Amino acid sequence: MDHDSDKRGEDRNSNWAWYLVLTSIIILSVGMFVMNNAIYRLKYPDLISLLHATNYESKGSNRLLEFREVVQPDGTTQRVPTPGKIEVQSPVKSDTTVELSKIRNVQVDDTMVRGEVFKRVLKDGKPQGDGAYVNFRVNKDDNEQTAEELRRALEASNVDWYYADGPSFLDQYGPMLILLGVGLLAIMLVARRMGGVGSPMSFARSRGRLYAQDDISITFEDIAGVDEAVEEVREIVDFLKYPEKYQRLGGRIPKGVLLVGPPGTGKTLLAKAIAGEAGVPFFSLSGSDFVEMFVGVGAARVRDMFQQASAKSPCIIFIDELDALGKSRSGSVVGVHDEREQTLNALLVEMDGFDPNTGIIIIGATNRPETLDPALLRPGRFDRHVLVDRPDKSGRLEILKVHVRNVKLAPEVELDHIAGITSGFSGADLANLVNEAALLAARKNKDLVGQEEFDEAVERVTAGLERKSRVMDEEEKRRVAYHEAAHALVAYSLPNTDPVHKVSIIPRGLAALGYTMQRPAGERFLMTRAELESQMQVLLAGTLAEEIIFSDISTGAQNDLERATAIARSMVMEFGMSRLGRVNYRESGRSPFLGGSDGFASREYSEQTAREIDEEVRRIIDEMAHKARQILIERRQALETVTLRLIEIEVMDAEELARLIDESLPGPRMAVGTREAAPKRSDASEPAAEPSESATPSPRRDAGP
Repeated sequence: MDHDSDKRGEDRNSNWAWYLVLTSIIILSVGMFVMNNAIYRLKYPDLISLLHATNYESKGSNRLLEFREVVQPDGTTQRVPTPGKIEVQSPVKSDTTVELSKIRNVQVDDTMVRGEVFKRVLKDGKPQGDGAYVNFRVNKDDNEQTAEELRRALEASNVDWYYADGPSFLDQYGPMLILLGVGLLAIMLVARRMGGVGSPMSFARSRGRLYAQDDISITFEDIAGVDEAVEEVREIVDFLKYPEKYQRLGGRIPKGVLLVGPPGTGKTLLAKAIAGEAGVPFFSLSGSDFVEMFVGVGAARVRDMFQQASAKSPCIIFIDELDALGKSRSGSVVGVHDEREQTLNALLVEMDGFDPNTGIIIIGATNRPETLDPALLRPGRFDRHVLVDRPDKSGRLEILKVHVRNVKLAPEVELDHIAGITSGFSGADLANLVNEAALLAARKNKDLVGQEEFDEAVERVTAGLERKSRVMDEEEKRRVAYHEAAHALVAYSLPNTDPVHKVSIIPRGLAALGYTMQRPAGERFLMTRAELESQMQVLLAGTLAEEIIFSDISTGAQNDLERATAIARSMVMEFGMSRLGRVNYRESGRSPFLGGSDGFASREYSEQTAREIDEEVRRIIDEMAHKARQILIERRQALETVTLRLIEIEVMDAEELARLIDESLPGPRMAVGTREAAPKRSDASEPAAEPSESATPSPRRDAGP
């Protein structure tokens, strides 16, 4: 629907230009056709016959001589006969002829004879109408014999005639120049409307696309899962509808609203809903639309954007990916990114310079607010920040209800269950999930989308596509089964881990030969030291099991080691969970919504401290590996039982895993020496999907050798 609205908004702006081009061509063609048909093309022999017709009878009619009074040079008058008549075959119809007579005003040049002749159409010798004078043209050869013959005929026929220098430039090339001018004008109009080469300054025009009120059908009813953000922006809609309500009290609506949040959470959709609810024009563009190879173009486009918006006020300007335009200027080297800074300066001036009561509201969207320039975020510019975060369980349920409106669901589908196992999913992820489930049902030729398709879609989205073509031999399959069974056993034996949802040794994705899928028992916002240590033990269990069973390790634990090391290093450098004390050694431009780093990190500690950090990370990893090894050795019987069953069925759910482990354990479920960090936040029987940003991602994907 969004894509169709985009196309309508763009096509509507340029269709009128195409209509103008076609209309101009049609009018010009008709005009040229009419003009050419108004000139009678007379053949040269017929012209000579017409000039001699004074001396001969006309075909099909009696000789009828007409006379006229001609003033002689001496002042006397003389009656002379007028030219006679001839009949020629009609070039249009075979059963008609054309009577030509009374030739006059003859103009002769080197290649052509022009003049006027009385033309009347005859059928079976009877006139078809009164006839009329028409212009005629005759092409002739440029030689002395033809010129002498024509001169004698003209002198003998008493016709007024004269020599001319030939057709003028306009007579010869006028129609062609008119056609060329109209074509160029039409092309320039189209190019100017499309931002092309029609105007020398067209590259400085804004690339923003305008959506009229009728083009935006999205309202707040189409948005779910971000109720707090919707309530925050309802005030914007109210101001656009009833501005006098605020102005009479001296209030001022925020000039700019910054929507921040992870990718796919609905920031663009929320901006469109604001315009749809308010019923005002909506300008949409990206931060990269201001970037061009010419210096000063970005600033010119900013000014043009606000000029267009002022003409459409009240309206909304939406700038997506604002961080491409508004990055902080503090860290740039002098002389570098000068063009980007000019564009940013132009935006700052326009936001702080236009009339606050014009009804222009700027909405920006970004998932990297920490990179924006402070001047852009101060009061008077983007002074209101609205968080559009990943939805919680109730929000995910509402989003699923929106996306399944047009999907034929089977009665057994439980949207509440799906919302529970998709923790950490954004609105875009849930839309993709519903679409994947519908595609799976269509692939199976089903009439309804069932719970089975939704469960499989969750697995496809989180773990990747099943690789049926990747067939492992028995020894490799046995190694992968021990690896995944160890992950599941240690996760089941520790109190501070997420419940195991599924264990599989079916290859999926790019490199995963198997995976253990864990789902948090509820919404996670913080993680304790005990939980991080338990996560590392679960991650290290796979490679430790391989070492215990096969006395050798494989490359399948590469992702496990990478994630365990990252957790240990974060504990030492960021969380203060080590012997080095509660000190943060890492300061970087890390985004709270994207994770990772933007490629740079300051190092404000010595080489000795760096060595101590490395040693502390190694110590934590070794300590967690020792604890995980102890669990596997003490519970080897359970490890063997789960592995054999996993080799047999390849995919094991949480219920069967718990049953097999409980039957094989001689003692309590929790491993000896473990401690629980805090009471569980919700019932573990209600699993959820991806953990939040602070939690370790799931599922675990173990690469093959």
